[in-house]
Order: sequence, then structure tokens, then C-alpha cells
Amino acid sequence: MTDIRPVSSIEHLNFAWFAMVMGLCGLSLAWMRAVPHWAGAAQVSMGVGVVAVWLLLALLLATVWRVLRHPAAVLADVRDPLRQVFVAALPSSLVLIATVAYVHGFDGFWTDAAWMLGSAALLLVTTGVVQRWFQPGLVAAQFWPAMTPALFIPVVGNVLPALAGVGLGHPVWAAAQYGIAAVLWPVALTLVLVRIGKVGLWPQRMLPATFITIAPPSVLALSGVQLGAPDVLVHMLWGVALLFTGVSMTVFKRSLAQPFGMSFWGMSFPLAASAALSLHLAPAHGVAQLLALAWLAWVTAVIAGLLLATAWGLLQGRLLLPEPGAAPSPSA
Repeated sequence: MTDIRPVSSIEHLNFAWFAMVMGLCGLSLAWMRAVPHWAGAAQVSMGVGVVAVWLLLALLLATVWRVLRHPAAVLADVRDPLRQVFVAALPSSLVLIATVAYVHGFDGFWTDAAWMLGSAALLLVTTGVVQRWFQPGLVAAQFWPAMTPALFIPVVGNVLPALAGVGLGHPVWAAAQYGIAAVLWPVALTLVLVRIGKVGLWPQRMLPATFITIAPPSVLALSGVQLGAPDVLVHMLWGVALLFTGVSMTVFKRSLAQPFGMSFWGMSFPLAASAALSLHLAPAHGVAQLLALAWLAWVTAVIAGLLLATAWGLLQGRLLLPEPGAAPSPSA
């Protein structure tokens, strides 16, 4: 009997791949936060940022090719309630690339254009995700399985534009999107917690997505600093980020016990954001500074490991495959 296995194909390059760009941008921004503690951190940040730019360009070209060759597969990603939220990773990547460029002094036309395009597209994707909650005829069996921490990517992703929006001259729009994220975060968190009670925890292969819970409080705090948020609010959000970091670390070992997949990149940006916030709050000397730098070093090692695992998985043909349980597209 012939062993039939799915063929690795760009058809299966879904939007979750842009989480790689988000993770690398987050790491670049975290290293910039380390500059007051170590001057050489700026060079590390620039190096990681350059890798993120080239990766974004490669993924954009691959996505355009996928749209042209496999439009049905792209539409399936947009319409599927579980995969729909990952569409927001693309505009989020644009906003983060613009933020990395801005902090390194590149604040020209292309930086501004990437920021504006990403911000507008992010709001559009969020609208599409939220409107589905009010879709006529939607039943609980369809609604609750989609309520995973990945929901935070589009819903709370609107906090990202404020990281560079003020400096780029768009404080009003940045504050407006920050408000959307601040309102929708507790709503989304409540839905995710209720889902656990009704349906149970998300599938084993999505366990790394648990780390996404760290991102909202971390980035709300970092963006809040840019918008003039009081220190007490920033400290409160840091405390919430610490809570979700501790909770997420309880599933770290179980996450690593399964075969590597793109869901592992769900750990990258949240961990980098928590490192950036810790470095922002850490004093110039003392135990807190050493702990923050150690946390950054560990996060860097994790993301480096993800890069190596991704390269190895591509070489072995184990990554560009259909999602488990996903219906085949008409072009398959």
C-alpha cells in the first residue's frame, strides 16, 4: 500500500508565518531598550531589525505568489474562524517594521507609509474579526472554539501603532487605536477564559499560543509610555504581564514536547515585549537590572532556537503542510 503524505507547498504558507517578523521586530525593540544598560545593544538591535526586514520582504513576495497561484487557499484562511485572526499578523508586521526603523532614526516616507498602511489594515482586520461575533445564525459550537489567545493578535494588536505613532506625527490616530485595544482586551480575555470553561483548553498543538496572553499588558504599558500614561498604570500593567508570564511558563515544557510547528512562534513577540518592558522599568544598576538583562538573553536564545528550528523544518519539508483538521482547498 502506498504511503500518501501531503506535499510541502507554498499553498500552505498561511498568515501565521508573519509571526516570525513580529517576533524579530519585538526582539530588536527589546535590545534597543537595553541600550541604557549596555551601549552595544544598539548594534544587536540593528542586526536583528535587518533580518526582520528581509524576512518580511520574502514573506510578502511569497504571499503575493500564493494569492496568484492559490487564491482559494488564501480565502479559506480569511474565512476560517480559527485562522482568520492570524491575518492581523501581516499588518502588525508592517507597523512593527516601521517602529524598528523609527527607533533607529529612519523616519522618512517609507517608514511613515508602512506605519499608516499597517495601522489602517490592522483596524480593518479587527473590524472583520469582531463583526463575526454578531453574525446572524452563529451558534456556540462555531463561536467558542475560535476563542483562543490568538484572538489577541487582531483585537489587542491595535495598541502597536502607538509605539511609533507619536514620534511619526500621528498622536491622535495612535491614541484612538490604543483606546480600541484597551477596551477590547478585557473583552477578549473574558471570552478566552469562558471558552476554557465551556470547551476546554485549546488543542495541544496550540499550547505555545498561551504565551500571547503576555503581549497585551506588556505592549499596553510600552505604548502607554509614549502616550503619557502615568507611571502607576505602567507598573500595574507590568504586574499583569508578570502574572501571565508565570502562567505561560507552566505550559512551556508541554509545548516543547510536541513536534515543531509555526504555532511555536506565538511565544516570540510576547516574550520580547515582556523583556522590553522589564528593561524599560529596570534601574541602571542593581539586581533588577541583572534580572532584566538575563531575561532578554534568555528570550534571545529562545527566538534564535525558533529560527534554527524553522530553517531545519523547511529543509525537511515539515512546515509548509496543511493545518491539522483543515479542509483541503479546491486547488488541492
